[in-house]
Amino acid sequence: MAAKKKMDESPYLVAQRAISRRDSKLRPIIKRVGPCTLRPMADRFSVLVRTIISQQLSTKAALTIGDRLLALVPGGFTPERLGKLRDEQIRSCGISGGKLKSIRDLCARIGGGHLNPDDFPALSDEVLREKLTEVHGIGPWSVDMYLIFCLGRLDVLPVGDLGLRLGVKEAYGLREPPTVARMVEIGEVWRPYRTIGTWYMWRSRGAVPQS
Repeated sequence: MAAKKKMDESPYLVAQRAISRRDSKLRPIIKRVGPCTLRPMADRFSVLVRTIISQQLSTKAALTIGDRLLALVPGGFTPERLGKLRDEQIRSCGISGGKLKSIRDLCARIGGGHLNPDDFPALSDEVLREKLTEVHGIGPWSVDMYLIFCLGRLDVLPVGDLGLRLGVKEAYGLREPPTVARMVEIGEVWRPYRTIGTWYMWRSRGAVPQS
């Protein structure tokens, strides 16, 4: 019976308990925030489009701009529907020229068979990073967000995310946001649940990107 109960437990609950035991700085944050409510999003293409839009924007601004674009394509984002929009229509939503180029490149690669979102769940983090960073404008941060919010990967540490670094600065009482090397060192304590540690750091500051 005990073995069955353990198998039925949410991986988020297992992660929460593991991190609480290992990290005394994060333990009170986990207790205050409560259970992890992270839920992966199912539409793999739409999440990629919204991830591109979200680059260097607040969550609220990204949602607003993404919804404006969505209003132009009844039925939802697909490479075909976005491909029918004129550049001026996409730009009018508040999307920069660089992000427009990224969306066009993403649609072209999927339409040409170079990328297939249906294959993504079976790919390792490393292979998917390699494939996605070939798309114009998609860098490490965007891939990290995609792995977390679309594919639900449990061991992602987005070292370039400012919200995470500020959360760690506050939780650990640091004078400055941690360097990448220090961030990696802290994240080692959270393995193999660095996504969940990151989520609690985001929530400690009252926000979670893209969710």
